[in-house]
Amino acid sequence: MRRWCLKTRRPASLINRLVVAGVAGAVLLACGASRASAGSSAPDWLSVAAQQKLPAYPKDTKAVILLDETAITVQSNGDIYTRHRAAVRLMRPEARDDYGGIAVDFDKDTKIESLNAWTIEPDGRVIAVGEKDAIEHGYLSDLEYDDVKVKALEFPDAYPGRVVGFEYVQRDRPYVFEDDWWFQDQSPVRTARLILQVPSGWEFTANWFNHAEMKPQTPAPNEYVWEVDDLPGIEIEPQMPPWRTVAGWMGLKYFPSDPALRAKSTGSWTDIGLWYDNLTKSRRDATPEIRQKVAELTAGATGTLQKIRVLTDYMQRNIRYFAVEIGIGGYQPHSAAEVFARQYGDCKDKATLLSAMLRAIGIESYYVIIDTNRGLVNSDYPSIDFNHVILAIRLPDGIDDANLYSVIDDPKLGRLLIFDPTNEYVPLGYIPSYLQDSYALVIAPDGGHIEKIPLLPPSTNRLLRTAKLTLTPTGNLSGEIQELRWGAPASEERQMFLSLQPSKREEVFDNFLGEFLNSFQLTGASLGNLNNYGQTLTLDYKFFAPEYAKSAGNLLILSPRVVGDKYTSDLDLFTVNGKPRQYAIEFDEATLQTDVFDITLPAGYVPDGLPRPVQASCDYAMYRSDTTIKDGVLHYQRTLEIKDVVVPKDKLPEIRAFLQQIAADQTAAAVLKKVSPVAAEVR
Repeated sequence: MRRWCLKTRRPASLINRLVVAGVAGAVLLACGASRASAGSSAPDWLSVAAQQKLPAYPKDTKAVILLDETAITVQSNGDIYTRHRAAVRLMRPEARDDYGGIAVDFDKDTKIESLNAWTIEPDGRVIAVGEKDAIEHGYLSDLEYDDVKVKALEFPDAYPGRVVGFEYVQRDRPYVFEDDWWFQDQSPVRTARLILQVPSGWEFTANWFNHAEMKPQTPAPNEYVWEVDDLPGIEIEPQMPPWRTVAGWMGLKYFPSDPALRAKSTGSWTDIGLWYDNLTKSRRDATPEIRQKVAELTAGATGTLQKIRVLTDYMQRNIRYFAVEIGIGGYQPHSAAEVFARQYGDCKDKATLLSAMLRAIGIESYYVIIDTNRGLVNSDYPSIDFNHVILAIRLPDGIDDANLYSVIDDPKLGRLLIFDPTNEYVPLGYIPSYLQDSYALVIAPDGGHIEKIPLLPPSTNRLLRTAKLTLTPTGNLSGEIQELRWGAPASEERQMFLSLQPSKREEVFDNFLGEFLNSFQLTGASLGNLNNYGQTLTLDYKFFAPEYAKSAGNLLILSPRVVGDKYTSDLDLFTVNGKPRQYAIEFDEATLQTDVFDITLPAGYVPDGLPRPVQASCDYAMYRSDTTIKDGVLHYQRTLEIKDVVVPKDKLPEIRAFLQQIAADQTAAAVLKKVSPVAAEVR
């Protein structure tokens, strides 16, 4: 079960179930040696899988998944039993880090009926471990408390040349009837199999993603079998799309014959909206204490928009994030009264309290269910597989939304101001970058409907860096740089600075300058509007850099681009472990960034060579720069605009060539020549 608002993410791929060596393994070691029993026998399915002859794989292949089989049995009362078994051949020593054991999540609604594991040695000996060897523990976090636990087994002697396997059976009493079958992994998969048994009279749908659809075999009435063979491993790449959008998987939905159980089916977005609206009824009722607080907060506010702003600021800054999620609490928020009394809550709790407070001033709002991974929600596949809750605030007529960039026009509900009460650094009118360009479910009393959360235009995420600098005849450079930031560049920087002690903030400026200057001294630094989230964030810093310009006879050679990188570090993304990249690249946000640097030159120096102007563009971005000298001042100006954030694989050569042009411009040098005063005047 993937709960909403949890900071701890538990992906469903096999490799994430087989990570005991790094997580639960530490617990096992702390609690004593495993009581594994040698001389045992392996089950037939594991013995058969272990005897397979494998084709040739690349030398860096850590492991091969010989068999990954899931058997789902749906019972007429709605309980679901899942038997999951897998066999893995370990190829390299580091395979132990990912395939060192089995860890299974469970809670009061997902009981583990049995858990066993085996290691088959190269000589055929079998070492078995079972329930008596398992360790149970919870997930530790300072931001959340829930009833999800993990039962873990460590595979004994899990080293290259061995075959490890596991089998567990788990009973689930789901809140909704939907399942996922994940059949692709980071390692190659020889055979993945799903066996589904449904009660007579029940129906189901099977939706395939990132793989061609396959029809099931039907060996018996109401039994369906899918099998996929020889799947390549998916190598994790930096800034790649979410796993769910690249790995092969199948989504299952069940439709019972019993009308009493039918409410658990999620055949449409409307169904999910009705389910969640019913789950949250009366949760947003405002108590007298809440109304009194709203009156206090808005007493000095002029106009409706100012009142909304006061309440959203209060929610972000005063209601602490802490998740308490027990059972259905993974989806159902606490009541507004509880959240207000405790002054903490998770994302859906904060959205609930804010909605209640907005109602107290006559403003309607709606839950918005979304995922913090861009592109994960598929608009054509209704599902509760989200991880975050925000709010859509319905704007009354007459409110000017010119500076509210997060407003969308909903065909059913009118103008909706999208707002995230959880991210305290993103003010009203903006949307966190990771929620943009994604689908979300808007919950209304008559059900839910899908909406596209827009990608905000580049001009809303702005960085303007200006510099007034002076160069001496010996090449020393000194002066002041000012940065103006709003949108994402401001919220990201604010979060970093506010997470530090004030005495440590100067180190941020030092580290930044150190990326571009070989030798320098920071002579001053200050921040403006650090705590005023709705205002432009300003950074001012001064420095002295000895011998910035290199001397060569009567020449001074310097780079006009003194500081700042425009995404050229992303050139490292196009090769992964010495191989060409296979997946799309995702930028964080659309942005508009400008550098304007003025360097006063020493007397008697004139240009002997300047970088050529650059004009570069592609479907996703634009870049231009120019270097001129006038009245003894070198003027360098450049602008970068990122217009789209997802670059598909077939467009990677285009964006790579674009970034290479920027990299060349950033390292281009201006050459200054010392001339006699008379010659300088002639020039």
